[in-house]
Amino acid sequence: MLIDTHCHIHEADYSLDITDTIQHAHEAGVDTIICVGTGLESSVQAVSFAMEHSEAYASLGVHPHDTKDGWQDLAHIEQSEKIVAIGEIGLDYFYTNSPREVQIEALKWQIELALSRNLPIIFHVRDAFDDFWPIFDSYSGIRGVLHSFTDSKENLEKAFERGLFIGVNGISTFTKDPAQQAMFASIPLERLLLETDAPFLTPAPFRGKVNEPAFVKNVAQHHASVRGISLEDVALATTANAHALFAF
Repeated sequence: MLIDTHCHIHEADYSLDITDTIQHAHEAGVDTIICVGTGLESSVQAVSFAMEHSEAYASLGVHPHDTKDGWQDLAHIEQSEKIVAIGEIGLDYFYTNSPREVQIEALKWQIELALSRNLPIIFHVRDAFDDFWPIFDSYSGIRGVLHSFTDSKENLEKAFERGLFIGVNGISTFTKDPAQQAMFASIPLERLLLETDAPFLTPAPFRGKVNEPAFVKNVAQHHASVRGISLEDVALATTANAHALFAF
């Protein structure tokens, strides 16, 4: 059994047929997916999708790129057992689609929402860890995952010190950067979560195709091969990690 802990197949512009997509996931042994919100409308769509599909759960959040458009209305989304996280939220200084000060304000507000609802957090952090860690450390009791992590071993170790999980996706299967390859290989199984970020970041050998939850199996197979262990070992560990964090 595998879990795709991060995808966006719930959004209206997802180009693949949803019935086929879910069937492909089941055939690949992927029986649970988390649909992750990137804004208010996306978060509402994630909850609706999860209510309609037994294998799906939802996460509510405003992506740092979109924080300029507001985020407080997330608090008005009714709580549901299908909502298992707040995210994806964080800081992204690679692009400045939203001003840094707005991103920071939104991140703090959404962390507080997660803590008030006793939910884990799916973090998106890119080129912004110098600002992120002090904000993170100003709160206690945060549980979460660094989604699509591609950063340094130093920040990886800081994440472990804070009890965070690390989300890996197709990037780990196709990166040519030796430092990234070594970083991915060093993540202990007990800290690893698998994701697709579908429709983005399609893993090898399906580059050029629209990503889908079924392809999380290829991410798992890659990490099994790198570690010299079985696919079953990776599946068992990452599924246990997902259940521990998200409490499905």
